[in-house]
Order: sequence, then structure tokens, then C-alpha cells
Amino acid sequence: HAHITVKPPICAQCPHSFCTFVCPAKCYERIDGRLVFRYEDCVECGACDIACDQGSVTWNLPRGPYGVKYAYG
Repeated sequence: HAHITVKPPICAQCPHSFCTFVCPAKCYERIDGRLVFRYEDCVECGACDIACDQGSVTWNLPRGPYGVKYAYG
């Protein structure tokens, strides 16, 4: 399951797409005017949560002290 969810209707109306600029892992990208988000590449820095002033980004943090677990294959 994704640890971050975004709300596409809100992203579609976003005037600036700050998330595409602040994410160091480049998880956010505008393709044909649509925001595409790849949570698998996320490094959990929290930049998108801080930068999004539209209320589209929601974090579902794992219970501590665990980080996001990735599966190979």
C-alpha cells in the first residue's frame, strides 16, 4: 500500500505544482497536464507535504519506529 496518497481532482486544479519541483526523488511529474505520482521511489523526506498548499497530499505513516518497507521483485 502507498504511504502517501494524492487527490487527483485537487492536483488537476493546482496552479503551480510545487511538488514536482521539491521532490528529490522526482516522484511527481506532470504528463499531458495530469499529475503522475510514483510512491515506490519516495525517500520519505516530507518535502511534498510541506510544499503542497492545496491539501492534496496525505501521509499514512507506519507505526513507529518503522519506516516504509519495500519489497524486491
